[in-house]
Amino acid sequence: MSLIERVGLAAAIVLPFWNIPLIVKIQRRRSSKDMSLSWTLGVWVCLLLMLPSGLASSDTVFKTFTIINILLFSGVVVQVLRFHFPREDAP
Repeated sequence: MSLIERVGLAAAIVLPFWNIPLIVKIQRRRSSKDMSLSWTLGVWVCLLLMLPSGLASSDTVFKTFTIINILLFSGVVVQVLRFHFPREDAP
């Protein structure tokens, strides 16, 4: 693996982890009202549509990024939906 591929792989692993502070921020504020529902769902749908290509790719960087990004961004989607549409029976 060349240096360029190693740097790309490191970035592919680290970049999606920037979703974690966003997930935590939404949880702490108990609000996602500043997050656009259409933007959040639009990004997530695009990631889902890219998933088959990422999984089928022989490019390790693209495949790694696709898997980690879909997992962590799905956490963002869950939080946004959770606080955009709170349950009526929640305290």
